[in-house]
Amino acid sequence: MLVGVFIADLANRGQSVGAGLVGTLAAISFGVELLAAVPLGMLSDVVPARTLMTGGALLAGFATWMFGLTQNANVFVVSRALEGLAAAAIVPALLAHLTDETAVDARRRAKAMSYFELSLLAGLALGGVVGARLWTAFHAWAFTALALLYGAAAFLLFVGTAYSVAYRSAEVWEGLRRALAVPQLRQLAPVWVCMNAIIGLWLGPTLFFLLTNRSASSQMLSGLMADKPEGLGWLLFGYSLVFAIGVVAWSRVLPRIELRSALRVSLLAMLAASVALLLLNHSNHQPVQFRWVLTAVIALFVMVESGFTPAALSLLAAAVGPRIGRGSAMGIYSFLLGVGALVGSVLAGIAGRWLAIDGLIYVTLGLACVALGLLFRLLPERAATSTASAS
Repeated sequence: MLVGVFIADLANRGQSVGAGLVGTLAAISFGVELLAAVPLGMLSDVVPARTLMTGGALLAGFATWMFGLTQNANVFVVSRALEGLAAAAIVPALLAHLTDETAVDARRRAKAMSYFELSLLAGLALGGVVGARLWTAFHAWAFTALALLYGAAAFLLFVGTAYSVAYRSAEVWEGLRRALAVPQLRQLAPVWVCMNAIIGLWLGPTLFFLLTNRSASSQMLSGLMADKPEGLGWLLFGYSLVFAIGVVAWSRVLPRIELRSALRVSLLAMLAASVALLLLNHSNHQPVQFRWVLTAVIALFVMVESGFTPAALSLLAAAVGPRIGRGSAMGIYSFLLGVGALVGSVLAGIAGRWLAIDGLIYVTLGLACVALGLLFRLLPERAATSTASAS
């Protein structure tokens, strides 16, 4: 969030920066994460998760600190590249650790993957509020304060993963081969790319730029918070709270239903939420009651769509199991996340420049339709697991 607000502040003060730069910086971060995800995922099979996660958090703190030191675009690029490398170190190692810890209990696995998503949302919610407050109080020095929070996170990761598992380094390439043979991974790959592109669209800095950059657009949401950027934190907090309620509900539902059905329902809810958001964005002349009803409808669909990632990760963790290759599989998942987020960031910069908020909504609708079509290729869980075991 701070990146988008910082660039918007530079634009509002007359500097020649815009949504294109914001989207490019986000794409750099996701691109580096993309390149490093599989190698670092393989490394997480043979190096304890504790080492990779702690080191990644410290590197992210250093990268964040760098960003606020200057207005030099080269420093921005290096900072975002290091941020992507840190994410590639943390995510596969953390998911591999969760796979090990939930190996003997499918119900516990579904809950753990839901809580993984919930922890991400809690970080987004608190980070948005804290980031907005830090920006209001310190402006560019907010990046230094945020770097200190990364240091605290590194300490917690070091303490919380003391018993993480590693395998023999000689088997790392065999682990990659096993991961690539998992049917769920191959069939979910294009769906993940679409979904992560949507994440890149909406959770990258382009949206924050569009909300805080003064605009002549007739769209209700464009420039909505140009005079009160601190409200972005509360907006993100509200979104994360709604999403978190959905994740908590799904953590109870997922162990009892077919995971493919959960994926399908989540995608349908995303389509419905996009249509409702498009209506809200063009409700300038509608009564305020109509806008609140639309907002409530969007919130309901967001709760439903929140089940996608926990369901997909539960499928993958069940197929891979606690063996050599689980880190490689999670590295491939992170690679796909990076591909999708990279594509989403680039599309956000293009669509945001030409169509503002409407552009983000149209791209979301298209990607969700493609993902829904691809989902029908996914094998039933038992059949796919049997195929993976045979390999």
